[in-house]
Amino acid sequence: MLEITFLGTGSGPPTKARNHSSIYLHYDQENFLFDCGEGTQRQMIIAKGISFMKIDHVFITHWHADHWIGLIGLLYTMNLEGRKRSLYIHGPDAERFIGDILDLDYWGTGFRVIPKSVPFEGNREIKVHETKDFEIVAIPTKHTVPSVAYAFRERDKVNVDIKKAEKLFGLKQGRLVGKLKDKGEIEFKGKKITLKDVGYRKPGIKVVYSGDTEPCENMVKISKNADLLIHDSTFFEVMEDRMHSGAKEAAKIAKKANVKNLVLTHFSRRYTNLAELEEEAKKVFKKSHAARDFMRVTVKNTGITFKK
Repeated sequence: MLEITFLGTGSGPPTKARNHSSIYLHYDQENFLFDCGEGTQRQMIIAKGISFMKIDHVFITHWHADHWIGLIGLLYTMNLEGRKRSLYIHGPDAERFIGDILDLDYWGTGFRVIPKSVPFEGNREIKVHETKDFEIVAIPTKHTVPSVAYAFRERDKVNVDIKKAEKLFGLKQGRLVGKLKDKGEIEFKGKKITLKDVGYRKPGIKVVYSGDTEPCENMVKISKNADLLIHDSTFFEVMEDRMHSGAKEAAKIAKKANVKNLVLTHFSRRYTNLAELEEEAKKVFKKSHAARDFMRVTVKNTGITFKK
């Protein structure tokens, strides 16, 4: 299960209703931040249930100020709170940009800040972080500066069909079932039981975040069959040479990529009625939603729930 909190859904200057871009992801014991616009740490406090001290990885899509400048305050507060664990910051040319940020830091930090540069040219997905349970990949996008989109991909899991195991072998829920999942086979009452006999595959969930981009094939590629696509929708419709997406264009990407749900974000301050953008997207892709600050989304392989 993946829990997503939208901390900021605006673009350019913030508004009373929308802060700068930032999305918080919680998965098991892992906590991630995708983009960190101005005021993000305060948004975390208001949101409740979010601890910036538990974040170990920050993923920046590009280095426009409305997507990263909150890092300065966040690093400072982490230091004041006595953080000791290292913090990894991923993004295009991150080593140069994080170096510049740390050069501003005359007070020093009591923890390591480790930049991880993400390639921003080409059309291949690049693995930027992984564990035994999931991976996070990036792909270059089309914006006015080097930019990338990110995808969180949970690995498929093999579970044991307890009813089948009990019917065929007399095996009930317990320690041996856990061992079977870990080892792939066990001995039980003189018989060998394998996952092939009683197992089934549980598909992992997939969530994609575009950052700022105009419509491009790389977004279709990284979004294929995603449970949720979070996409730039700065405008009602695309304006020439603005290097952003409109609601309808985001919906076309969602449809082409065969995603299950679309959430629009990064709205221009000119739009106060987000229902209009949402309806425009729904003309192309029915399961379209407009994000709001502090909206929470829970993603499971059985479906998605929204709490606005």
